[in-house]
Amino acid sequence: MTSITVTTGVSVDGRTLARNGAVTLDTDTITRPAGVLSISVPGMADLGSAEAGTAGVSGLLGEVTVTDARGDPSTEWTATVSCTDFTTGGATPETIANESVGYSPGSATSTAGEAEFTPGTTGDLGSPRTAFSVSEGTGDNSATWNPTITVTLPDDVVVGTYTAVITHSVT
Repeated sequence: MTSITVTTGVSVDGRTLARNGAVTLDTDTITRPAGVLSISVPGMADLGSAEAGTAGVSGLLGEVTVTDARGDPSTEWTATVSCTDFTTGGATPETIANESVGYSPGSATSTAGEAEFTPGTTGDLGSPRTAFSVSEGTGDNSATWNPTITVTLPDDVVVGTYTAVITHSVT
């Protein structure tokens, strides 16, 4: 299109774009559709098994991706991670406390957009902690990382299949 004229008093949801010409506006309202801030996480991860007397077990959780499509001129977000206790389930469940679960976000495996991408610090999941964050962002951005989960096994751990829920959220 060479030019666009938006007549008086028109509301546009989106944008008007002329590739090789002018956009003429006269007392009009243009609103930008709101984008979303989202997070995608692996559905399940298997940390493997450990022999009796082993101090712990660890493995990669799988890729976690935050996508910020809000398009704001100044963007910030924080991804938080938390974990339930590991339990065996059943009538008399055995438990490994979430304080024994370590989380290391590592560096971003990929990023997009203009922002300061910062991994959280390594530590236990006894309480929620920052997994990754963005500050000084401009417009849309995204970050992907693949955290390492380490479970320290107590000396008196009972043999069994233990499960937990690791939750990521973003605000």
